[in-house]
Amino acid sequence: MCVPGLIILIMFNYIPFAGIWMAFTDFNVVDGIFGSKFVGLNNFKFFFAENMGWKVTYNTLIINFFSIIFGILIPVSIAVLLNEIRVAAFKKITQSMMFFPYFLSWVVVGAIIYGIFSSDIGVLNNMLKMFGMEPISWYSEPKYWKSIIILASVWKWSGYNSIIYMAAMANFDSSLYEAAKVDGASKLQRIMYLTVPMLKPTMIVLTLLSVGRIFYGDFGMIYGIVGNNPVLGEAVSVIDTYVYSSMRSLGFSYATAVGLMQSVMGLILVTAANRTAKKLNDGEGLF
Repeated sequence: MCVPGLIILIMFNYIPFAGIWMAFTDFNVVDGIFGSKFVGLNNFKFFFAENMGWKVTYNTLIINFFSIIFGILIPVSIAVLLNEIRVAAFKKITQSMMFFPYFLSWVVVGAIIYGIFSSDIGVLNNMLKMFGMEPISWYSEPKYWKSIIILASVWKWSGYNSIIYMAAMANFDSSLYEAAKVDGASKLQRIMYLTVPMLKPTMIVLTLLSVGRIFYGDFGMIYGIVGNNPVLGEAVSVIDTYVYSSMRSLGFSYATAVGLMQSVMGLILVTAANRTAKKLNDGEGLF
């Protein structure tokens, strides 16, 4: 029964490992992956020598770091608040509304953001005019867009992540809450001293999974929201969008080298984060 799954795993996950060799060559189609000229670490040196390489790495880390932080705090808060709702119908409606953004594609999210921040028809600029303030040309002001992208990411994923935390809370021992209530603990105290500590293992696992991908920017998110806007490009370009543009202009070898660097750095970070989590959480980690 396992053979079909193993065949697919080997074909699409292990055999393509051979393509990593392309990162160390000056690839051309005629000579192929293993016949192309070997250039060693030149592709990696070019990435770190180029100013844009450091810029996209910084953008990727900043966007992902704050997305992880807010992506923990907000979903946990939503899950705790939803768990305290006692009216079943209202709880289901609210939960469905929170979960809905997860099903929207980034193209749709980009259209919503355009409707909010557009210079001419944008809701936000019309509100600023109503209060006698000068409208802002959002799509020509790069300084705002890291924050906008982080908020969009958190908004889209918070409902989905809150469902995971609510599923974890469904397995909590209700007798602990009853005992705390009998002992005079307030609702806030029960949340702080029972719910949050018991959610900690789930929070650690989700955080570790996120840290493992901290060097990966969401290509669909950036292109869906910003598109090919050259004014905003440098401010919000992440490694994935840089790989895409590099593949078109600098070739497959350079793009493969950058992708390999992402994977190695992600492995190092998730291993280090897992060890730290084990020390802080009595030996509990992802692996």
